[in-house]
Amino acid sequence: MKLKDVCVLDVASCTPESTIVEAARLMRQHHTGDLVVLDDADEEREPVGIITDRDIVVEVLAKGRDPDKTTVREIMSTQLVIASESEEYTEALQRMATHGVRRVPVVDDKRCVVGIVTLDDMLRVHAAQANRLLDIVGKEQVREQRTRR
Repeated sequence: MKLKDVCVLDVASCTPESTIVEAARLMRQHHTGDLVVLDDADEEREPVGIITDRDIVVEVLAKGRDPDKTTVREIMSTQLVIASESEEYTEALQRMATHGVRRVPVVDDKRCVVGIVTLDDMLRVHAAQANRLLDIVGKEQVREQRTRR
C-alpha cells in the first residue's frame, strides 16, 4: 500500500515566525498534537521542521518562557524524517522505527508537503489487516463446517 493512501492529507501547518500561542491555537483548531513547519506556507510548502504539543509544554511552559514572544523557530525540531507519497507505507514505518519518531511529513516529488503520517495511522492500517486475516479464518472455519457434515 502506498503512503499516499495512508497519510492524512489535511496537514496543519505554521511558519517558523509563528508564535507559540499561534501554534497552540492552530493545534486546537485542527484537533492535532503537531504542526508541520513550512518555510513559506503560501508558496513552496517545503517542510523545515515540526512542532508538537509536547515541545510546547517541555520547551516553553516548563521553562517559564513567554508563549506570546517565543517563536516556533526557537523550539521546532529541524531533524526531519520525511517520506515520499509514492513509497510503500512499510518503508515509512521502518524509517519511523529507526529514527524513533511518531510523525512523518509526506512530500511529493518536488518536496512539497502533501500529507502527514502518524503512528496512529500505521496502527489503523495494521488493525485493518489483522481484521481481514481474522475474517479469512472465520470464513474458512464456516466453509469447513458446511463441507464436512
